[in-house]
Amino acid sequence: MPEHRYAQPYPTQGQRHAAEMGGGALGAALLLTFGFALIEAVAGWWAGSLALLSDAGHMVTDSAALGFAALAAWMARRPLSARYSYGLGRAEVLVALGNGLFMLLLVAGIGYAAVQRFSTPQPVAGGMVTLIAALGLIANLIVARILTRGAQTLNTRAALLHVMGDALGSVAALAAGVVILFTGWTPIDPLLSLLICALILYSSLNLLREALHVLMEGVPPGVNLPEVGRSMGALPGVLSVHDLHIWTLSSGLVVLSAHVRVRDLTEWEQVLHELRELLRERYGIEHVTLQPESATHVLRPAPARGGESSLD
Repeated sequence: MPEHRYAQPYPTQGQRHAAEMGGGALGAALLLTFGFALIEAVAGWWAGSLALLSDAGHMVTDSAALGFAALAAWMARRPLSARYSYGLGRAEVLVALGNGLFMLLLVAGIGYAAVQRFSTPQPVAGGMVTLIAALGLIANLIVARILTRGAQTLNTRAALLHVMGDALGSVAALAAGVVILFTGWTPIDPLLSLLICALILYSSLNLLREALHVLMEGVPPGVNLPEVGRSMGALPGVLSVHDLHIWTLSSGLVVLSAHVRVRDLTEWEQVLHELRELLRERYGIEHVTLQPESATHVLRPAPARGGESSLD
């Protein structure tokens, strides 16, 4: 019996680069974020500051988010398999979705604690809050710098949203500490905690919307599907393009499939080469599946009682 050979597929160069660059940045960001979160949590408990504790809680959740994101980046580097022919790159989308949902729970918890604090004010050590919040802001800016220098995958962008929310939380905690230190007005602490909640909520909803867009296989942002179709149809030898679909599997992997009606099937090899070049150079789409159709083959409408359409 002849041996059937099958070439084991691997992630594309874009996928590997995005996963490797994103994974390194996420690992460094994780260590810095989690380390300072512990310091901020202890200081917030000692100072009695809800704003500082909420920011510390946010940083702890960010550490978990960064950890899962780093895990997803590692999974994205795994080779494709017979069971997962596209690999595990979409794990980053699932992690981003989970991060967004977890952030909504965090917002609810901080918001509830802030409302309770209005009715039962507690003393706050303004000096300690100011110092720790300032250090937290510096740490968050360093982490944001690390992430922006890495590959901008959905995974790292989700982590960056968390970190920027942390930075804004540190600003709010810093403001609360300054106000309490110089005026003694403690309601500013829960008030700015609610502001942190609003900022986290905004970024979380945007993240959830983007993750759901990928899971629903929507056209990637920045890609105009009709324009891509017109560009493909304008090439010599191409009569029309239909059943055009463009979607994102994971960061670094945009996929396109289409039926291409050509003047002469004997020219298909050249037409296919030109189409691939067009899609790669103009739109950055490398994973392309195109089905040729002869100009003499016309798709007939499906029978009234069902059944599949056929080609003449």
